[in-house]
Amino acid sequence: SPYLSREQRARAARLAVEAAEGTPVMVGIGALRTERVLALAEDAQKAGASAVLLAPMTYQPLTEDEVFGLYEEVCRELSVPLCVYDNPATTHVRFTDELHSRIAHLPRVASVKIPPVPADPDAAGERVRALRALVPSTVTIGVSGDGSAATGLTSGCDAWYSVIGGLLPRTALALTRAAQGGDAAGAMALSDRLAPLWELFRRYGSLRVVSAAASHLGLAPEVNLPRPLRGLAPEARRQVVSALEDLDLGEDA
Repeated sequence: SPYLSREQRARAARLAVEAAEGTPVMVGIGALRTERVLALAEDAQKAGASAVLLAPMTYQPLTEDEVFGLYEEVCRELSVPLCVYDNPATTHVRFTDELHSRIAHLPRVASVKIPPVPADPDAAGERVRALRALVPSTVTIGVSGDGSAATGLTSGCDAWYSVIGGLLPRTALALTRAAQGGDAAGAMALSDRLAPLWELFRRYGSLRVVSAAASHLGLAPEVNLPRPLRGLAPEARRQVVSALEDLDLGEDA
């Protein structure tokens, strides 16, 4: 979304809400300046979004008070729930647990999207419990990083904020339902089956891999990323296609 203009983002929000046909839609509103975030929040709400997702974006490093101030100002103007997007790999903003606690107690904050949990289930459970102790019980904790989804969901996370969910919904839903139904072994088995895809995410980045996958599955043109982003090189694209075919995921798209 940061690569799109305000007009493009507003149109994408409208199209998403229309296509969802009543399924709740959460729209990203991150931008460099607070006034732009507020304008994007207004557009998302006018489009019918059920919630918004806010990552703090920065050129100059932000202090904790500046990050808190962003969420405080935005929450003051919102009429829908907000999800805090903690994504240090992309934004280079690192949330402490204390900052998470401050923000989570603001009105309208309903969820926190955290980075991938540790691979070890005990360490993952400890991480989720530590954060859970600091945020209100009304605020959900959702894991990101698709390769850690099964571990996160079976270690106490309430949700999985997925990359593949929009592209391979049945696959993502099956993993989620297994985990939330108490079938940890089944969820891990589904995740392990997708290991070739997770490895490609780690190697090339999930955005570029999903871009290539969407093109291969006929859901997007071959060139579908905004410059200066570029799609995968031919050999990497072949690896993505091979993984999709080996996993027999074409029917899920």
